[in-house]
Amino acid sequence: MASQTDPRYQRSRAAILDAARDLLLENGPTAVTHAQVAERAGIGRATVYRHWPRSDQLLSEAMTTVPLSFFSTPTTPVRDWLRTELTTMARQLEHDAVRAVATTLANTALWDTNMDARRERFASALAERLTAALDDAQKRGEVALSTDPRSAAALAIGPLHYRSTIEHGAIDAGLVEAAVNAVGTWR
Repeated sequence: MASQTDPRYQRSRAAILDAARDLLLENGPTAVTHAQVAERAGIGRATVYRHWPRSDQLLSEAMTTVPLSFFSTPTTPVRDWLRTELTTMARQLEHDAVRAVATTLANTALWDTNMDARRERFASALAERLTAALDDAQKRGEVALSTDPRSAAALAIGPLHYRSTIEHGAIDAGLVEAAVNAVGTWR
């Protein structure tokens, strides 16, 4: 096997990740398979397997390198925006591959410092974006938060993650609405 410092190794790895990221953004997580990634990257499937023996590992890597779109562009009223964002997140969490990656990311982060750094960047980005939007909504009088904005972000996202990964259940509009209402009293 080629060394990780070998330029061919690095080129094939980059091509695989680029292809996986493109497939993920274009067609969602179910499109990130060894066969489809190999075809898109223009390399052999065995090369993809050498870099990532399991498809969930490849998807995890691709997901952690995709620009995070959740909560990136708040609009007013924030309550409607939050409902829309949480519904979008819920639809993504319906995919078994996304559930697997979310669980794998959290679990692997306990022992792998690189994965923990990725988890931290992902969690921080979500929390910071949502915190900023909720803080702004509170300043404008749109909501009286029931807790600090960062904890309110956890109250909004937490139920979706729990339902999807722990219960392995569907996230319905009622749960999304309950998550929106959990952050505080909306006016």
